[in-house]
Amino acid sequence: MTTTALTAEKIETLFTHPDGVFRFARWNRPIAPIVFGVDDETLTHLKTAIVTTIGVTGVNIVETDPELGANFMWFFCQDWNEILGVPDLENLIPDLKNIISRLQTTSTKTFRIFNFDTDGSIKLCIQMVKIADETAEMSIQTLATGETYQCLALFSPHAFLNESPIAVIEQNGLCIPKPEYAALMRAAYDPVLPVATKEPTHAMRLGARASKLLAEMTQ
Repeated sequence: MTTTALTAEKIETLFTHPDGVFRFARWNRPIAPIVFGVDDETLTHLKTAIVTTIGVTGVNIVETDPELGANFMWFFCQDWNEILGVPDLENLIPDLKNIISRLQTTSTKTFRIFNFDTDGSIKLCIQMVKIADETAEMSIQTLATGETYQCLALFSPHAFLNESPIAVIEQNGLCIPKPEYAALMRAAYDPVLPVATKEPTHAMRLGARASKLLAEMTQ
């Protein structure tokens, strides 16, 4: 089956937020992941999937961020209220109580929060996962790959409601970003492109680079 590159129109939709504003941002510093709320065996599989997915960008993965310690934080829980018991988390998320209150009224099982550097790039991402229903049935690799991909750039919260950016390799069951989405992310991390922008024309630049990269990847 031939893989088709994402169009500029599709890319623009991925980064157009519910208020109608195009907002793109990516990381511009090494990523230091840390995970809370899982056992050791799950942690091993989780970290492998996180590292593999981040690898699409070319960004360095480090043990410690010099400013924050960890800047890509995962929190797993069985009830959203458990998040309120994490020490000092409100220092990173001042509106945490209101966020948790809203989550309790929805069927949402995953939620992420971004903070940004002065250049607009991603400085911190906090990924929260409630293990219930669909997330409880999902393999940890599928969950980690899909959620990590969505943490690599500031996608619209509606970006992947109808289509997943990842695929499962039938031969071995491994999860990877779909080729067209891997190409998009490699294009997004092209050092000649801005780390953050609100200009919708950025989608055209991403589309052109992603199309070329996809052609090279699938030769």
